[in-house]
Amino acid sequence: MARVLLFGRLADQAGWRDRVVDALDLSSLRGALAAADPGLGEALAAPGVQVAVDKAIVRGEATLSPFTEVAFLPPMSGG
Repeated sequence: MARVLLFGRLADQAGWRDRVVDALDLSSLRGALAAADPGLGEALAAPGVQVAVDKAIVRGEATLSPFTEVAFLPPMSGG
């Protein structure tokens, strides 16, 4: 199980900001989120969305433990 945090428009789209999801790695986590909400799955796969595992940005795959925190961060904008 991993604690999943959504920020910005991702949280607005999903209708939640914090949830516990049973997954062993990022691929299965994304799959579980997409199965529950296909629109959110598309949004999480969009260009510019970053993933932080235990507060460190990761690219690619990561193994999750029962106490892992995974945050999905929407693309940043501003000046």
